[in-house]
Amino acid sequence: MDAPRLQFWFEFASTYSYLAALHVEEVARAAGVPLEWKPFLLGPIFYAQGWNDSPFNIYPAKGQYMWRDMERRCAQYGQAWQRPTQFPRNGLLAARVACSAHAEPWCPAFVRAVYRANFAEDRDIADRDVIGSIVTALGQPAAAVLEAAHTPDNKKRLRQQTEAAVQLGIFGAPTFVVGTELFWGHDRLDDAIAWGRVG
Repeated sequence: MDAPRLQFWFEFASTYSYLAALHVEEVARAAGVPLEWKPFLLGPIFYAQGWNDSPFNIYPAKGQYMWRDMERRCAQYGQAWQRPTQFPRNGLLAARVACSAHAEPWCPAFVRAVYRANFAEDRDIADRDVIGSIVTALGQPAAAVLEAAHTPDNKKRLRQQTEAAVQLGIFGAPTFVVGTELFWGHDRLDDAIAWGRVG
């Protein structure tokens, strides 16, 4: 019987997705669980709930807790951290690249590099030059990759992926999906892996 697939649904503006992205591949590999990288956009999901901003900005106490929690968590995991001067940043371009390149072997490294740019280096991931420099550093042709990301078919693919997230009941990031089971939050990765083994 094939091992259950672990879907990692992530949004580039999500702080806690940053925590998950840097180790999800290693954890899934160690468990022998196939991993699918699923970029999507939280904006449409938030808008449907009547929010026009991150809930961490809408609810200051929640935001204050999150920023301190990120400091603690990054220190715990040995991950670099720098609170971004703009939050949330627009992750649309990065999501389009990740969606277009989801089957490429360099895609996971791209995802991690974008998160580091946003949350460890305070770089603007909405900037085409920033994303292009990340792609180039991975040994890929930036112009061709960005062109592929902007095709109508790929834009449609990302919209459909975001719609699929809604249909699954996803309301935040990161979310791990095993079959029809949802596990929300970076700290639910081990639970998702364990569920896959039981299933």
